[in-house]
Amino acid sequence: MVKSYLTPDGFAVVDALDKVASARGVSLTTTALAWLLSRPQITAPLASARTTEQLPDLLAAAKVKLGADELTTLNDASQPFA
Repeated sequence: MVKSYLTPDGFAVVDALDKVASARGVSLTTTALAWLLSRPQITAPLASARTTEQLPDLLAAAKVKLGADELTTLNDASQPFA
């Protein structure tokens, strides 16, 4: 149901996140937060957990350093379609 609210731009970002996460063997959550942490214009990415089981994926993002190719993949996917 959630996908019905996403634009094609949203699908591109999710696909790129999934590609990077799969290649790294980490969760989509970890990858998304690591991507936000790599962006200097974002000074304080917000993340929250409803359960303690969600904490490891959030905390792991601080240890994941995305490479230039991975950042390019994610940044390109997040650009709006013309």
